[in-house]
Amino acid sequence: MEHEAVKGPATRSAVKRHPGGTPKTFWRKIREPLAQSRFVKDVIASLFAQFVRLVRLTNRVVDGSAPISGGSYSEFEPGIIALWHGQHLLTPAYYPKGRPLVAMVSRSADAELNALMLEKFDVEAVRGSGGRESSRHLDKGGAKALIALKKSLAAGKNVAMIADIPHGTPRDSGLGIVLLARLSGRPILPTAITTSRRKVLERSWDKTTINLPFGRSSIVIGAPVFVPADADEAEMERKRQEVTASLNAATAKAYRLVDGPK
Repeated sequence: MEHEAVKGPATRSAVKRHPGGTPKTFWRKIREPLAQSRFVKDVIASLFAQFVRLVRLTNRVVDGSAPISGGSYSEFEPGIIALWHGQHLLTPAYYPKGRPLVAMVSRSADAELNALMLEKFDVEAVRGSGGRESSRHLDKGGAKALIALKKSLAAGKNVAMIADIPHGTPRDSGLGIVLLARLSGRPILPTAITTSRRKVLERSWDKTTINLPFGRSSIVIGAPVFVPADADEAEMERKRQEVTASLNAATAKAYRLVDGPK
């Protein structure tokens, strides 16, 4: 009782200022409802899309780059655009307007913002995960996503897919994208988009790259990879390694184009 009586004005004021506790506690209480709000997610996705557009507008595409659709690669369309995790964020801004594109996006909560951002560029998102180590062990969602992508290819649409496995070995293709190529009969087009000004998040598992405005950019499409319809497990593994090598070579060339010789 005595301790109650000796509370000073400063203490009482602090309690009034934070009726729900400290600011940190208050943030924890509202963080989850905000994360579940479609309106908040849509606002964040819109801001992200505007930033990606700014990066595209302020980064001149350097000589030696390839168009991400059409041009000398039109003979391979519709095709499967293969990208690495953490290197794919600029794709919708560089993809030609008016050309249909369907992208596979993870079903994780974190990837929902990515799906919403794609909508701002009129890119259709298919939710699923196709980068499995074994083509025999696709989960139900991944299998449905591959079927949807196969139908999109049959309808003449290009599709985009992350080649490496989430939280697996970065820059090493999984078999999911190879399976899609075998099922659809369409080629894999290993694609890299880079900028001279960028911030690499070194602590992220995939070394996520945040591309920055006011520099140079490049687009490189590696050697297409075709997968026979009758490919057995050994051939699938060879094609998986071929995708890895082609996409890594395209990425290295894209960085050379924007960074110059070392």
